[in-house]
Amino acid sequence: MISLADRVVLARGWRRALVAIFAGAVGAVAMPPFGVVPALAVSLTPAIWLLDGTRKSPSLAAGLKSAAILGWLWGFGYFVAGLWWLGAAFLVEADQFAWALPFGVFGLPALLAFFPAFGFALARALWTPDAWRIVTFAACLTISEWLRGNLFTGFPWNNPGMALGQNIWLMQTASLVGLYGLTFLSVGIASAPALLGTGRTRPERWTAPALALIALAAMAAFGALRVPGEPVAQVENVRLRLMQPNLPQDAKFNPDNRQAIMRRYLTISSAQHDGHPPTHIIWPESAFPFLLHRDPASLAQIGALVGRDAILITGAARMDQPLPGEAVGKFFNAIQVIDGQGTILSSYDKVHLVPFGEYVPKFLDAAIRAVGLRQFVHIPGGFEPSESRATLAVPGLPAVAATICYEAIFPGEILPDGPRPDMILNVTNDAWFGQTPGPYQHFAQARLRAVEEGLPLVRAANTGISAVVDPYGRVVASLSLGAEGVLDASLPVAISATVSGRYGRFVLTATLVICLMASIARQRRRLSPI
Repeated sequence: MISLADRVVLARGWRRALVAIFAGAVGAVAMPPFGVVPALAVSLTPAIWLLDGTRKSPSLAAGLKSAAILGWLWGFGYFVAGLWWLGAAFLVEADQFAWALPFGVFGLPALLAFFPAFGFALARALWTPDAWRIVTFAACLTISEWLRGNLFTGFPWNNPGMALGQNIWLMQTASLVGLYGLTFLSVGIASAPALLGTGRTRPERWTAPALALIALAAMAAFGALRVPGEPVAQVENVRLRLMQPNLPQDAKFNPDNRQAIMRRYLTISSAQHDGHPPTHIIWPESAFPFLLHRDPASLAQIGALVGRDAILITGAARMDQPLPGEAVGKFFNAIQVIDGQGTILSSYDKVHLVPFGEYVPKFLDAAIRAVGLRQFVHIPGGFEPSESRATLAVPGLPAVAATICYEAIFPGEILPDGPRPDMILNVTNDAWFGQTPGPYQHFAQARLRAVEEGLPLVRAANTGISAVVDPYGRVVASLSLGAEGVLDASLPVAISATVSGRYGRFVLTATLVICLMASIARQRRRLSPI
């Protein structure tokens, strides 16, 4: 009787393609909000068997081509199943963008799938028939994931490392090795069961899966020891109030609603407190369908809300003064700090913009505008990126590492140059994606940054999930997706800089280089004549 592993190894044509797509799609179930971690093993175990099947190719070139196609098919299934919710953004203004929905749901996954295609092909180039191929595959897929997170502005969403980055104990390993280190471990652990079906001897069948279980247990043990049994200390004289208006995206950026929106924000923010008046009120990203800094009446209303004893921090579009000869200045997606006098004390301008969402890449701008298209945000010419990441100064708060929207998904990129800050602030607007997995995935990734850096996370989201997270990734308080209201909470103190924060890139690079060198050496020994 032919085993399941043999059936996959020997599969050809449409059957092999179907296995690759289905296996990739199953892997998405390991991501938030589902978090079914074993699904990653169900996804990556067949990937090993499919690559085993390419060893029957007539030449190395043919084998590499087959591996790349399998990687693309696997990636296409993974990204369609994990990112289908992006299509919701095209329905916010359906009259203008609904026609492009298939390009968002299938086009982006088709492009992203080239990264695992590269990872599969690189692994195939170094493939050996023994158990070491699990390490080779983990290293090569980690490299392809790093490339996905950095090339062409980067998009590290639903990185396989997030499968282990959701559990409070398992995620603590990110404090040592970061997201991409978790990727290496996740892929290696989830791929190890492949040996149960293809090992030639009992030790070969069981050694890798046993080591994977030991690694998983060691990660859990490290996490259990690292996370303290009691809450961390709180920053003195700081009481946060996060306002979550749950404002639909179609109404949010309609200038006709400006007064109604401002009244809603003020009313929600004025809710009765628990006896501890807020010192800092935080509103989400791009809170207004107008330029706040050019609206004295709205600034005065905010000043009246916060009074002399509080500060308001809010997302808001900002425009520079026009240069001579220009009709309008440059627009920035910003965070602004406002006192009780209605004065803007400081600002942070977003560095990492969303392509096509906040701006159109310059090399495509003319072509896109020629057919009457634009970016999603109603800003003439789109937003401009800030040239550098700077600490946001907020009276009464420790130094703030500010992030806007998906800036929080980029590991190793959220801290400003200079002295280490004491907290991460993330304001975002996930209303584009409705009640889908997208906002849950976004929050999980932002939460992991707290663990990587050893810093508390304060997150204000228009529709949710708003939360305060301590530096161990524990959710201190939160408002659920789709809720309206305020969240009052204290600010946890930061802990010492983590190994990942200090040496993460060096640890990752050294690990991958050692693994690849070992793979090359093992392959050469196998091919060299005795």
